[in-house]
Amino acid sequence: MTEVGSPDASRHGSFIPRAQLLSADDVARALRRIAHEVLERNCHGEELVVIGLQTGGIAFAKRLADELDRIGETPVSLGSLDIAFYRDDLSTNPLRDASTTSIPVDLDSRTVILVDDVLFTGRTIRAALNALAEWGRPTSIQLVVMIDRGHRELPIRPDFVGKNLPTSQHEAILANLDGVWIGSEESS
Repeated sequence: MTEVGSPDASRHGSFIPRAQLLSADDVARALRRIAHEVLERNCHGEELVVIGLQTGGIAFAKRLADELDRIGETPVSLGSLDIAFYRDDLSTNPLRDASTTSIPVDLDSRTVILVDDVLFTGRTIRAALNALAEWGRPTSIQLVVMIDRGHRELPIRPDFVGKNLPTSQHEAILANLDGVWIGSEESS
C-alpha cells in the first residue's frame, strides 16, 4: 500500500516528485465537497456502500465514508476491492501481491461508490467493474476519483472528481491524504 505521507512511495517504482499540486487541506476540502455531492445525488444514504480500490483508493474511501457518516443521517458501509486478478495487463506487468477484498454487505440493490486515487486510462476501473460483478448486482455504481488526469483508453468517466489535472503521458501523479504531487516514475 502506498504509504501516506511519503511522496516518494509508489506502487510501480520510485516516484520522483517535481511539484506538489494539492496540499493535505486541499485534499480534505475536495473530499468534503465530494461527500456533499454524493449525498445530493443519492437521497437514500442507508443504501450507500463506499468501496476503495486497493491500494490507492483505500485511504480516500475511508475519509469519504467518514465524511458521509458525519454529514449524512445514516452510517455508510465501507469496503475494499482488490482487482489484481482482473487486470488486462498481466502479460506486460507482473502480478503484484494480492490484497484483501472486504465487502461487508450484499451489493444487490445498493448504490456502490467506487473510490480510486487517480484516473488515467480507465483500465483499472474496467477491472474493478469486472471484480464487483462477482459480489452482486448493485443498483448503480458511481465513480469517485481524487485526480482525473485524462488520457482515457476506455469510455469511462468519473461521477465525482476532486481535481482535473491534465498531464502528459510521461508524467506521473501521486495522490494520498497528505497531498498530490506531479513528477516522474522510474522503474525499480
